[in-house]
Amino acid sequence: MQGPTSHSYFSQRLRLHYVDWGNTTAPPMILIHGTRDHCRNWDWVAARFRDDYHIIAPDLRGHGDSQWMIGGVYNLTDYVHDITQLLHQKHMTPATVIGHSLGSAIALQYSALYPESVTKLVCIEGLGPPPAKALEREQQPTEQKLHGLFDEIRKLSGRIPRRYPTLEDAFHRMQSENPHLSQQQARHLTIHGTNQNEDGTYSWKFDNYVRVFSPIGVAYDRHWGMFGRITCPTLLVRGLESWATDPTGDGRADWFDCHLEHEAFPSAGHWVHHDQLDPFVDRVRRFLAAEETP
Repeated sequence: MQGPTSHSYFSQRLRLHYVDWGNTTAPPMILIHGTRDHCRNWDWVAARFRDDYHIIAPDLRGHGDSQWMIGGVYNLTDYVHDITQLLHQKHMTPATVIGHSLGSAIALQYSALYPESVTKLVCIEGLGPPPAKALEREQQPTEQKLHGLFDEIRKLSGRIPRRYPTLEDAFHRMQSENPHLSQQQARHLTIHGTNQNEDGTYSWKFDNYVRVFSPIGVAYDRHWGMFGRITCPTLLVRGLESWATDPTGDGRADWFDCHLEHEAFPSAGHWVHHDQLDPFVDRVRRFLAAEETP
């Protein structure tokens, strides 16, 4: 199977990377990865849909082969802006959007801001914490939030990226992080997710600072209240072995006014598209093929 081609674009003076799976006359589809992942996480999904869609998969800023930020904090607004720029510059709208974790949060906000630009939306988790926990955080005094943020940044400044003596050592770390992965999956993700250092060791490509999110921004109720602006059919996906809670049981599904479907996959953790690839692809195909229910 021929793989994707690598390309770059600019957003806020950062050179950002994405891969293109070809078939440029087909309807657009964008695949958005999660925190500390990279665009090649989607290779198995992209391979299944490339005959029917023109697929692009970006590396988020600070991830994969995209540039790292210098100064500042990685935040959702900047990630959303980057995706907005990519789709605008490459004339890829309206598009089908599939996101995982952080990628889902980005996809949701983009779909709320530009509802006319998204035809269908698939979110693998990524809706954030349950409302009660989120509101508890929201009510913390601003000075407490900022103290916590600055403490986290200071700790990260002294954190040295882990170096693995061999690629095989990094591969074993990848396997331990997600036991559901096959050897082939874990090796593929490791090869595309690491750089070799000058001394011959290997480190993950992502910037350690992506671990920190700014606690200051749009108020929780206003941020998630934007979801009522989403007009396209939306499929919410989660793994039954994931830490993520059920959005249909904790009130988060009530944020949506659009046609909404949900699916929980057994024997799957947070990375449903890896853990249950075939059932996931089959479910997404049915969702994409179906006409919208009034």
